[in-house]
Amino acid sequence: MDNLDYGIIGNCKSAALISKSGSTDWCCLPEFDSASVFAKLLDDEIGGSFGFTVNDSYTIEQHYELNTCILITVFTSGDDSFEIHDFMPRYRIQNGKHHAPPELIRFVKLISGSPKFKVDYNPKLEYARGETKTYIKEHFIASLTREVKFDTVFLYTSYNKKSVVHQKEITINEDGFFLLGYNEKIIPPNIEKVFMELERTRIYWLDWSERTSTYQKFDSEIKRSALTLKLLSYDKTGAVLAAATTSLPEAIGEERNWDYRFCWIRDASMVIKVVSELGHKNIARRYLNFIIDLMPDKDEKLQIMYGIHREKKLTEETLDHLAGYKGSKPVRVGNAAYEQVQNDMYGILMDVIYNLIDKFPIEIENGEELWGITKGIVWIVEKHWQEADKGIWEFRSEDKHFTFSKVLCWTAMDRAIKVADKLNKQHKIEKWKPLADKIKEDIMENAWNEEKQAFTQSYGSEHMDASVLLMQSYGFIEAKHQKYISTVMAVEKDLCNEGLLYRYTNKDDFGKPSSSFTICTFWFINSLFKIGEEEKALEHFERVLCYGNHLGLFSEDIDFDTKRLLGNFPQGYSHLALIECAVNFSEKTEESVLREEMRK
Repeated sequence: MDNLDYGIIGNCKSAALISKSGSTDWCCLPEFDSASVFAKLLDDEIGGSFGFTVNDSYTIEQHYELNTCILITVFTSGDDSFEIHDFMPRYRIQNGKHHAPPELIRFVKLISGSPKFKVDYNPKLEYARGETKTYIKEHFIASLTREVKFDTVFLYTSYNKKSVVHQKEITINEDGFFLLGYNEKIIPPNIEKVFMELERTRIYWLDWSERTSTYQKFDSEIKRSALTLKLLSYDKTGAVLAAATTSLPEAIGEERNWDYRFCWIRDASMVIKVVSELGHKNIARRYLNFIIDLMPDKDEKLQIMYGIHREKKLTEETLDHLAGYKGSKPVRVGNAAYEQVQNDMYGILMDVIYNLIDKFPIEIENGEELWGITKGIVWIVEKHWQEADKGIWEFRSEDKHFTFSKVLCWTAMDRAIKVADKLNKQHKIEKWKPLADKIKEDIMENAWNEEKQAFTQSYGSEHMDASVLLMQSYGFIEAKHQKYISTVMAVEKDLCNEGLLYRYTNKDDFGKPSSSFTICTFWFINSLFKIGEEEKALEHFERVLCYGNHLGLFSEDIDFDTKRLLGNFPQGYSHLALIECAVNFSEKTEESVLREEMRK
């Protein structure tokens, strides 16, 4: 498989990636950041997977059930046909809570004839470190490892357990199931119970999609992206993951392989802003609680990222026994970037806080805490905005005065002033406005490169950087301002390659970037639209949509030449930017507008 032709399923506790041919090649249980049960994605030989073998006469197709996160893989050979409906259970129970057990269910639906398959069930617990042994028990198939630490998973099935374990051919005469659970079931499941789990999960996702704003154009793309962002949210704490995977390389054979199963304040805040604008307030409320709980002390500086349980220490290690995706080593778990200083995050967080207070003034709880956080952020920006940092792209070497970081320091002050206005704190506005003006003046003077006729990557730099396109999005500069238009043109000239964008082209810690960063391409399209190049923007957008995989999913990067997807997958950043672009080209349907009015 040359592309990331995978679908994602999940239940806001964990996730799994299912290949185009129905093989589970990545799954961590019981949670997103747990050790893998299946990791064929990172090592073809020893990673472990859970799939089905059929003879060469079968054709295989795959799609999502409309407006759900239930993935359907269809196997057909003449009159013989069956489907695998893959999902992780999730639905509402009493007291507004959700049933979301650490389970992967594969419902086998007989369509016609007498199709046959063999089951390839090969779990490799704990990232395939050490041996995983599998045993046939009375009610289930148990797989366990003791070498790194003790861990087990349990497979329940309606099929003959010996045939499953020993890969014997099975004829499908009726609907059946596989239920892979992290915990042993007190009552063994049967086909009726599993079918009920499928139906309840289907209703949950249909209901969630129905509450998502609908648009006249690109509605299916917006809905699929929104569902994908929802799958990357961790319900228990409100954290939002950057992606569901680790160590998928930005370029094949390179070392740019990172673990993205954590919550970056920047990424998550951008996701929350977009999803809440689509009508989903609860995900925003949970994320705000996640942030509030991270800031117990008024003078505590936020890290750029945290674990999904608010862990502050994310020690990075390499798993040298795994070959890596397409041989791209190293495979990393943990992420050393948590120690970096990135001054842009405060502006992004303040932007989210302001937008939520502005849109949901009556419903937002914790108003006093949010005001406390606002004052704390201003205090931090006041003390640190003049310092160099690692920037949005997390350069691991020297610190610089990155333009984007400075713009977001201004954004933090601008939004804090707007929050103060909402809360009638006039004395704070008078105190904070001079600092906002001072930061803006500093940027206009030092980030502008007269020779390039553009705002560049950092103060005194000649290099372009796609992040400067966001200066308009955050309200720092008007779209029709000549300096912004000129910057967009300079970015196109230096960073655009056949409609796809580099983040930057200057060398970093690992050399010169060799793939396109997907979110940057969407930022560029957004900028073209804003400066009045609407037809050109639409043309670029429709072309980029074709580079998604067969299910419309995007990873972090796209190869310039082959257009294959690269980097961690699916990437929250990419999908939130896709939504922002798509919304530009469309209007909400009358039904959506009416629904929002009724909510108010």
